[in-house]
Amino acid sequence: MSALDTTRRNFLKAFGLGAASVAMPGWLSAFGSSEGKPNIIFILADDLGYADLGCYGQKEIETPNIDHLAAEGMRFTNCYAGSTVCAPCRSVLMTGQHTGHTRVRANFGKVGGVGDQKRVPLEPGDVTVAEVLKQAGYATGITGKWGLGEPNSSGVPNRQGFDEWFGYLNQRNAHSYYPPYLWRNEKKMILKGNQGGERKQYTHDMFTELALDFIRRHKNKPFFLYLAWCIPHGNYEIPRVKHYADRQGWSKNEKTFAEMVTHMDSDVGRIMTLLKELDIGRKTIVFFCSDNGAANRWDGRFDSSGPLRGKKGDLYEGGIRAPMIARWPGKIPAGTISDAAWYFADFLPTAAELAGARLPSNIDGVTVLPTLLGNKQNLSDRFLYWEFPRHGLQQAVRWRNWKAVRLASGEKLELYDLAKDQSEKRNVAAQHPEVIARIEAYLRTAHIESPNWPTPKKGKSAT
Repeated sequence: MSALDTTRRNFLKAFGLGAASVAMPGWLSAFGSSEGKPNIIFILADDLGYADLGCYGQKEIETPNIDHLAAEGMRFTNCYAGSTVCAPCRSVLMTGQHTGHTRVRANFGKVGGVGDQKRVPLEPGDVTVAEVLKQAGYATGITGKWGLGEPNSSGVPNRQGFDEWFGYLNQRNAHSYYPPYLWRNEKKMILKGNQGGERKQYTHDMFTELALDFIRRHKNKPFFLYLAWCIPHGNYEIPRVKHYADRQGWSKNEKTFAEMVTHMDSDVGRIMTLLKELDIGRKTIVFFCSDNGAANRWDGRFDSSGPLRGKKGDLYEGGIRAPMIARWPGKIPAGTISDAAWYFADFLPTAAELAGARLPSNIDGVTVLPTLLGNKQNLSDRFLYWEFPRHGLQQAVRWRNWKAVRLASGEKLELYDLAKDQSEKRNVAAQHPEVIARIEAYLRTAHIESPNWPTPKKGKSAT
């Protein structure tokens, strides 16, 4: 047995997967070149800024594999995350509902929730993309950061449509890449290499290994893999800084951040190489995106938000516009750039159409498959909506080229023409009252009251 097989066997043994999973990749004779339901891989980076990739203009950080992914697929310049912070973004991605409707609307509940942090879990009635695809015959797996259900709650991945789960349930625990434990399905898995202050088991690498093994084990049937990496979210930790150790004038955090992004990029390359080895690349659609805007703009070093205003936590473009790449050889036109405006609520209906699955009736997203396939699709006339329960209720809307932002309950809307002002520097609300009136009319329908994030009544504090 080769050294690689021995390493893989030891890894799989730790997860109770058995020796059968050690088999090396082979031909996928069951499908050949015939049409069938495509495999779906959704790779989600954490706090990766709009301009942190070479294909989006990054000059300092090396991302050759993700850049190649874009060259072989479609790169979007107007794709948006579901929210401006972690948990609600993932709730939108999983449920196809925007933050005015989805269950989880912030990282911490204001009323109710689970534990001291008042984390709000998904409930049994919430339908996730994993449940939709599982009903269509897909094997479903997730590894990385979940953030939508605490231990023993209704929101854990195995109770929300995922066959396999390995990672962090709580996003606060995910701040460390060397935690004392992770969750394997519904059991706590102690990481012996991280006990007593040791730092021997880097979780990002463990997530990558499990993702690669999941693909190997399910190569002969349709699968959905949600790979929710934590990189490059702080803490800034990595076993070794190799590519940027000698950069003069860079801080330790800058070197580590850059190395984390490049490390993630190399693992995207490993995934794409495996798809090629298994001969399933042409029947696998791969999405790559970030869960919100950059946590640190790194102005003057990486310029992670590029020309966009704001960062993570803001409803301006820098907080919600995200890099998005989709690759599907022979289906998605290679080397194309699309300015179509879409967001995470659209992923569930798109995945359902790819799988020939039935849709839940209460989603806000629409399928963007025609756009992905290079066909004409009018996505600009609809409203894209975000809200965040801060200062009462912050809201944002994109409609056509217009972007409206309300920073607190009761305040007037700001308005920006993104076609002329993507940096949102010039508030033109006074010059376009008809646009403001149209958006205000939509806003009266966008928000459904949440028991966990009640909107403050008039006369009460809106903070």
